[in-house]
Amino acid sequence: MVARAQSETGGSARERYTRSGAEAYGVSEEQFAQILEGIYRRYVPEAGPEEKNEFCAGLRLDELALARGCAAGNERAWEDFISRYRQKLHHMALHITREAAQAADLADSLFAELFGLSTRDGSRNSKLKFYTGRGSLEGWLRTVMAQEFINRYRKQKRTVSLDEQTEDGVQFVARVPEPAGGADPRLEAATDEALGELSAEDRFTLAAYYLDELTLAEIARTLGLHESSVSRRLDRLSTSIRKRILAGLRARGMSHAQAAEALEADVRDLSLDLRSRLAQDYGATTFPGSKGPALDGQSKPLSGKS
Repeated sequence: MVARAQSETGGSARERYTRSGAEAYGVSEEQFAQILEGIYRRYVPEAGPEEKNEFCAGLRLDELALARGCAAGNERAWEDFISRYRQKLHHMALHITREAAQAADLADSLFAELFGLSTRDGSRNSKLKFYTGRGSLEGWLRTVMAQEFINRYRKQKRTVSLDEQTEDGVQFVARVPEPAGGADPRLEAATDEALGELSAEDRFTLAAYYLDELTLAEIARTLGLHESSVSRRLDRLSTSIRKRILAGLRARGMSHAQAAEALEADVRDLSLDLRSRLAQDYGATTFPGSKGPALDGQSKPLSGKS
């Protein structure tokens, strides 16, 4: 009975380590345990041992071990990664860009970021350290590549737009900052918690639509989905996030009426960095630039009503 229960919840720490194959990638049992603890603290911070085991049972431990081995620069891990994903990265890029030269440039650029060519404090800075095993590594890579494509699109669009307006003699007026708000800290905490529970692809969809202002068709193309699927996903996310925030506010002592009223707050009153929160699965630089209108609160309350 005990053995069966362990199997259903992911097994013991030693069994999880063995099953992950992390040893082959130079990740010690202690290091792997620390990696998992970091993931627990992020997604299930209040969970006990049994809840952690259940959460761990849903993680892609073998792919997590591969990603973290690559992030650490393990040669065997990179050989396996290249064998499994290098060609897939190029196919993903071609699907997004629809042009061979652009696809090769996009895939190679992302591969360099995954490999960690840049260093910080003498250590590799690989995006793969942000993969947490929630969902497939291939799906995570597809989302990261889509965001990289959008980053380029936004940068080009912003540069061209600015150049064109400058040539036309447009004078740019400094934006008057909004007065400091006084949002209830419980609302900020509940919102942060709700966004933190989303998958990488859901975060990407929200950021692409609300922050980067891409159309449903553009998001659908980057994710390889039908436009209607993206629309349904956004509707689902809107409903789900609202329910999660309401539940978070109730858990923090608000009545249902108080929680519903709090959701009418203008997002500009929140000190929460929504762009950074939505980018957390990729690293702090994934969503650069100014914030778009819908999520950073251009007269939009959290309830979604205008």
